[in-house]
Amino acid sequence: MKHEPDFSRRATDLEIMDDLGCSGEVVEQTLRELEFINRWLGGNRITLRAVRKLFADGLKREDAPIRIADLGCGSGDILMRIAAHGRRSRIPMQLTGIDANPHIIEIARRKCAAYPEIKFQALDVFGADYQCMEFDVIIGTLFFHHFTDEALVQLLGVIRKQARLGFIINDLHRHWLAYHAIRLLTRFFSRSSMVKYDAPLSVRRAFTRREVEGLLARSNIHQYTLAWKWAFRWEICVYAARQASQPLAQF
Repeated sequence: MKHEPDFSRRATDLEIMDDLGCSGEVVEQTLRELEFINRWLGGNRITLRAVRKLFADGLKREDAPIRIADLGCGSGDILMRIAAHGRRSRIPMQLTGIDANPHIIEIARRKCAAYPEIKFQALDVFGADYQCMEFDVIIGTLFFHHFTDEALVQLLGVIRKQARLGFIINDLHRHWLAYHAIRLLTRFFSRSSMVKYDAPLSVRRAFTRREVEGLLARSNIHQYTLAWKWAFRWEICVYAARQASQPLAQF
């Protein structure tokens, strides 16, 4: 008889995706399914809406592109959506996708080949090559739950200094209903063994509101908004400096 998972604390088991040597068709199928999940369960909308919150009047500098980094970028689908917004609005952008798995980076480069404003780099976010970089906005969708609390405090402290305007966390709410729902959905509809294993575990590695607030406090981050969004997502906008003006209408 299987026991109910312990939802009182974050799980520490590693996901298959955490193996940076993962490659081949299973990874491509997993990325396709994650893109589908983010599109149909509202994940992309959460990130794009949060980006707008940080797009204040001071963001658009003359003759300088807006610099946005996507951590754990996967196949680059969110960056393509941001790039499309920039093209329609004639806003110059310099978009950078970062993932520690070089095989995923190669997939993203192929998929986003029509968007020269998007560049991809295989980097460890705890390494010096990444931590010396600067951006206007940093985003991370379903990225931060992959790390321990101690690693997150270190990483959040670095990101806070890197992002001129602020950064966005779009990640999961740990809840028994979210766990059982995604477990059943992936069991019946997923064709990826990685998704079937990783998706429920991702929920168990995710956060309660109190945990999010505690991690931000430990990282000396105090200017932020935190909102629960469907389906079992946290939208966190961290502000480098409180913006008094309204977001750019064209974005």
